[in-house]
Amino acid sequence: IRSPDMTKTTMTKSEQLLSINDHDFTMRPGFGGHTVQVGVDVQVESLDTISEVDMDFTMTLYIRHYWKDERLSFHSTTNKSMTFDGRLVKKIWVPDLFFVHSKKSFTHDTTTDNVMLRVYPDGKVLYSLRVTVTSMCSMDLSRFPLDTQTCSLEIESYAYTDDDLMLYWKKGNNSLSTDERISLSQFLIQEFHTTSKKSFYSSTGWYNRLYINFTLRRHIFFFLLQTYFPATLMVMLSWVSFWIDRRAVPARVPLGITTVLTMSTIITGVNASMPRVSYIKAVDIYLWVSFVFVFLSVIEYAAVNYLSTVQERKERKLRERLPCTCGMTHPGMMGSYSEDDVNNTGNYGGESMENGAAMQQRMMVHLDFEENDQITGHVGSSAYSSMWIDTHAIDKYSRVIFPGSYILFNIIYWSCYL
Repeated sequence: IRSPDMTKTTMTKSEQLLSINDHDFTMRPGFGGHTVQVGVDVQVESLDTISEVDMDFTMTLYIRHYWKDERLSFHSTTNKSMTFDGRLVKKIWVPDLFFVHSKKSFTHDTTTDNVMLRVYPDGKVLYSLRVTVTSMCSMDLSRFPLDTQTCSLEIESYAYTDDDLMLYWKKGNNSLSTDERISLSQFLIQEFHTTSKKSFYSSTGWYNRLYINFTLRRHIFFFLLQTYFPATLMVMLSWVSFWIDRRAVPARVPLGITTVLTMSTIITGVNASMPRVSYIKAVDIYLWVSFVFVFLSVIEYAAVNYLSTVQERKERKLRERLPCTCGMTHPGMMGSYSEDDVNNTGNYGGESMENGAAMQQRMMVHLDFEENDQITGHVGSSAYSSMWIDTHAIDKYSRVIFPGSYILFNIIYWSCYL
C-alpha cells in the first residue's frame, strides 16, 4: 500500500465548494469578453501626518472592492455568503489596484493580515483590506501659514486598461466615509469628496483613476503665538529708543542690536522647519518687513547721532569766534544775548532750558551767517533756513511715522491674506 504524500496540501471544504482548482485565476473574470466592473468604496480611519517639508501626507484607510466572478459561484440553500481571510486571497484573482504617487504603503498584519474576502453564492465578491499609505501632495505655500491645502489620494489599476477593468465609485459621492474623530493638530479638515478621471500612458493606454480629495485649512493660532506676536513685540520694542535721550549711547545701541538679532533668530527658526521653496511665503513678507522696521530704527539713531555731532562742531566753532562779536546787535533778533547765555548753550536741563538752548543755537548760527554775509554780501536768511537742522525733530517724527507705518502695513497684510 502506498503511503500518502504529505508534501501535497489537501484542499479545504470551502475551496472544494468554490472549485478553486477547476479554474485558472491568473486571468481576470470574463477574459476575452466583457469588461470587469470593479466598484470601490473607502472608509478613512485616520489622517496621520501632513508634512510641508516632504510635501506628503499619511493616511490609514479601509479600501473595499466589489466585483463579480462567476467562477466563484457556489450552491447554497441558505443564500448566505462565505467569509475568508488572506489565505484564500492568494489563490484567486483580485483587482491589482495601487496608489498613484505613493511613496510607501503597507497592509497591516497585526495580529494577522488585515484582509477579508467575502463570496456570495452568485459569484459576487467583496474584498477589503486595511492600508496605511504615504502619498505625495503638491502644496502651494505662498500663503503660509494662512493657507488652505487640497490633497488627493489616487487609486488605479496597474495592469488592466479601461478595456479590461472599469473602476468606479460604488455609491457615488457616498462611497467615501470618514471617522468622526479624525483631527489634526495644525489643520482643520474642511471637506472630503470623491472624483474619477481617466489617465493616459503613451506606452500602455487609458486607465480609470479614482481620487480621494480632501481640503485642509491651517490653524493660525499657533503661528500667531510663535511667530507673529513675538515679531510684533520686537518691532514695538525697537521704538522705545525714540524716547531715550540721544546722548545715551549705551542704552540705545544695545537695544537696537538686540532687536535685530532677535528678529534674525525668529526668521531662521521659521525657515528651518519649512521646505526651500523658490517663492515668497506670506510669513516671509511679515517677518522681513518687521526686520526692516527694526533695522531702520537702528539707522535712525545713527542719523540722529551723526547730525548731533555735526551740530556740536558748528557750535564749538561759533563759541571760538563769539568774543569777536560781543556787544554787536543784529537786526531781526529780539533782544540781545550775553556771554553767560552763550555758556548755557550746552546745558541740557528741563524743557524751558532746552528751548533756551535751542534758541541760543539758532542765534549763534544766525550770527555766523550774518557775519559771513557782511563779508560775502550773500543773503543770510536763506542760508540759515537751509542749514539749520533740529536733531530732536528726527526722534519726534519717528515716534509717529514708525508706529503709523507699521499699523498701516498690518492692516494691508491681514486684509489681503485673511
